[in-house]
Amino acid sequence: MKYSLNNVFLGLIIGLLIPVIALFIFFLSTNNNLSFLEYLKYLISMNVVTQLVSLCVVPNLLLFFIFIWTNKLYSARGVLFSTIIYTIIVFIIKFTI
Repeated sequence: MKYSLNNVFLGLIIGLLIPVIALFIFFLSTNNNLSFLEYLKYLISMNVVTQLVSLCVVPNLLLFFIFIWTNKLYSARGVLFSTIIYTIIVFIIKFTI
């Protein structure tokens, strides 16, 4: 059975995972002997969580255009939807913390 790479669910899952991977790469590149949870607490105390999450979503832009250029429009919709989810999360964090 051939699995199509052109579906909304695949784009959604990849679009949700890419920012998490970007956050982890950012953590590894700026790690100063803190555990990941301590690092997140540090980011919260410095009040830069929303800015960092916004930066981690930027790779979704590249993924979105790759799906558009390869004519996988349903996957591009999934990436767009995941970006909207992250936008809602940023707004919630920004106005509640």
